[in-house]
Amino acid sequence: MSTPATPATPARSPRASRPSRTARRVLGGLGAVGAATALCATGLTGSAQAIVGGKDATKAYPFMVSVPMTLEQEDGTKLKGVCGGTLIDPRWVVTAAHCAQDDFVARPTGKVRVGSDRLSSGGTVRTIVEKVVHPAYDISGDKRSHDDIALLRLDRPVTRYAPIPVADRAPKVGAHTRILGFGTTVDSTDLEKWKFSERLQELDTRRAAAGKCLDIKGRTELCTQSLVRDAMACNGDSGGPQVQRVGGRWQLVGATSGDGDAAVDRRCAGGPGIYASVPAYKKWIEKTIASRR
Repeated sequence: MSTPATPATPARSPRASRPSRTARRVLGGLGAVGAATALCATGLTGSAQAIVGGKDATKAYPFMVSVPMTLEQEDGTKLKGVCGGTLIDPRWVVTAAHCAQDDFVARPTGKVRVGSDRLSSGGTVRTIVEKVVHPAYDISGDKRSHDDIALLRLDRPVTRYAPIPVADRAPKVGAHTRILGFGTTVDSTDLEKWKFSERLQELDTRRAAAGKCLDIKGRTELCTQSLVRDAMACNGDSGGPQVQRVGGRWQLVGATSGDGDAAVDRRCAGGPGIYASVPAYKKWIEKTIASRR
């Protein structure tokens, strides 16, 4: 059971107190608090987390969830951050497994915000009472783990916003999709240059052949490319939705997991992204939810 984190110690300037090298590999950005840069969890080396080259959301996405995160540095300083998520049931949210860790430097604070196109206002706020990480996920290694998917159970049903259905199957190669998230709009390996939007960002994408991505598990992950140049998920979107329009309705097909070519290009927008294929885990999701009714 998750409980809200204690109030964060005021973050120091990155120049005065930088995160450790290990911590920097799990950071993404949220914005500025005074003169300090606020950070958010993004997973291990090669992960991708907020949208570069996107635009302000053009539609309402009532299923969009922001998951506030806390990162504790080696000196004990606590920094604030965020991951993305998707409401798939009145009491359940899908996110990335690396956004649902308790015994890690970056962990959820215990709250989520549902249905808002603003990062820090609006929507419905609920408390996380249980985190269920896919049993095959392993965050202990130096590389991005596959099976990067988790479920968050909320204390009370969300009644104001409708959940999105999980697609029965992954989109075909070439099919158009859309990704959503809050986070940096500046593609840089220097966290001091990151800039984050309070507004939800969207980007039109398509599913690419698995061979376009490096270190991908084709059966359970989606290689995703932008429809415009120099744009893709980046620091801040981890766990957020990839959706597809089917019969006039949005369906959930993916959850942001990693950078598709991190081994050769450290930029987020320089190539494709990797998403957990949510349809591939649909039976696990249904079984998990049913066992906790």
